[in-house]
Amino acid sequence: MRKFKTAEDNRTNYIYYFNDGTSYTITPGENGENATIISQLHGMDDDELDADRREAYHCPVHYEGYHDGDGDDADDRNPYLEDDTYNPLQQILNSIANEERSLQIEKLKVALSELTDKQKDTVVKKFYRNMTNVDIAAEEGVSEAAIRNRLTKIYATLKKKI
Repeated sequence: MRKFKTAEDNRTNYIYYFNDGTSYTITPGENGENATIISQLHGMDDDELDADRREAYHCPVHYEGYHDGDGDDADDRNPYLEDDTYNPLQQILNSIANEERSLQIEKLKVALSELTDKQKDTVVKKFYRNMTNVDIAAEEGVSEAAIRNRLTKIYATLKKKI
């Protein structure tokens, strides 16, 4: 299968293969071949090439090519076709992960409530207002290193309590 179109200058002859294995060669200008027939055949080939390119672009992965293992039931374990929605084990793991996350969020809320007002204000500016250390320092009239040190202490405090 060709991957490119042949330029008109390079179109010297055309070989067409039939289903029975025979072939026919067309050379422009020989045997009174009509140039319009050659251009139509070449156009059909180009259309097929373009269709193959579109197919290759839109379908780069063939899902049947992916399986895990060998044997008759290997296709049933295709990870690209797998639906974990009703997998009880996966649901249990997801609920455990959600529970742990909820517990961590509760611990974080408690730890944040125990910070000083200045530390809470810094956390709000940094994480809720998305300010940089330099912006916070400029607003408070302190150095960027002071804000960096304050955040380091906040992180250490939160890490101990979480």
